[in-house]
Amino acid sequence: MNVGNERRPYAHASELEEIRALARPLETVSGPLDDLVELCSPARFVCLGEASHGTQEYYQWRAALSRRLIEEHTFSWIGVEGDWPDCWRINCWVRGQTDQDLDARQLLAGFERWPTWMWANQVVAEFLTWLRDWNLARAENQRTGFYGLDVYSLWDSLREIFGWLDANTPEAVPAALKAWQCFVPFREDPQRYAASTRLVPQSCEADVVALLAEVHRQTLGRVEDDPAAFDAVQNAIVAANAERYYRTMIRGDQQSWNIRDHHMSDTIDRLARHHGPGSKGLVWAHNTHIGDARATDMALGGMVNIGQLMRRRHHGSVVLVGFASYQGSVTAARSWGSPEQVMNVPEAMPGSHEDLLHSALQSPSTLIFGADRAGRWLPSWRGHRAIGVVYDPHRERGNYVPTAMGQRYDALLWFPRTTALEPLHHEHVPTEPELETEPTGF
Repeated sequence: MNVGNERRPYAHASELEEIRALARPLETVSGPLDDLVELCSPARFVCLGEASHGTQEYYQWRAALSRRLIEEHTFSWIGVEGDWPDCWRINCWVRGQTDQDLDARQLLAGFERWPTWMWANQVVAEFLTWLRDWNLARAENQRTGFYGLDVYSLWDSLREIFGWLDANTPEAVPAALKAWQCFVPFREDPQRYAASTRLVPQSCEADVVALLAEVHRQTLGRVEDDPAAFDAVQNAIVAANAERYYRTMIRGDQQSWNIRDHHMSDTIDRLARHHGPGSKGLVWAHNTHIGDARATDMALGGMVNIGQLMRRRHHGSVVLVGFASYQGSVTAARSWGSPEQVMNVPEAMPGSHEDLLHSALQSPSTLIFGADRAGRWLPSWRGHRAIGVVYDPHRERGNYVPTAMGQRYDALLWFPRTTALEPLHHEHVPTEPELETEPTGF
């Protein structure tokens, strides 16, 4: 992938001056975040990114900003790039409803699908501990929820649907059983299922769509007042969209990415409706999902993402915040499904946005882009580093997404040097096949 504008790869003096004028020091949680909190506070949706899934500083400052927005500006839910069933258990815990005999670390030990370190890490454990304490000091209708936005949990979501139907409408269990039996031959291996649909033009699509319709019928009029019914409906939507995602992904085109980001954006809208018209939400995901795809070369491939879709659907009510760093270390894996490692992140490529920011700023900073983005740097196209859960520092050039920074985000948190995220436990050897999906930070 092209690193950036090859005709003008290095810094112009006016670009460095522009960056310095936008920047504020980021040294403590209170003062330096004030401008960013002020920017975010009126928005209904604040989307907070990360340039990797394994960097301590990104997680720490995202949590710090989220905490202030919850405390000071009544943000009432968080949607993260995680699986719905796992995050629903967290949601019930932070609301004081279930698993109250566990602490946050024990709760996060339940994350088993690779890569577990994305959520089972020290920073998230500390944030969830605070969030639970915050919630328990408030009435139930004033508590902040925690939800998963992703589409990967096909089998787990089917199991959750079975549980709800069995407890509430056992006469509807046969519809769920039919969908489950369709998937049984593939032994919970989505890659095997996807490959079969390519060889034989038959799929489980009709069965999961019928299941979704049945769950909608059984939960009609119950979703607003019954959290368990809301959970069942979302699991049915996940199952239907996951089946479509895996079936599309095997073709090797970008439409699987679009299915996933449409699903996450639709889930965000569903959460906003569930929490009411006055609710405000936070979204935690990778920069490649948060930063507007129209300001990257993703648009050339017909790809969309959360940032683009949310801006289009909720014009004027969305703030997009990106994260970036120059060098340091990161927690990632060498290949899909393999154990995590602490890896070196080399100095940014010459001519990239990170290289320019490093030349201008010597310390961690916040940059608020403001309404006028017609300077020299903000509209310029340069490479912007994106590290996924799979990373190879020796193939660094492929980690840069051509980006117009001022169109992609509304603000940026910048770190000259970052450190690797601290997992709560090492990755276990998968007992099920791990399907290599579209990596975030591709």
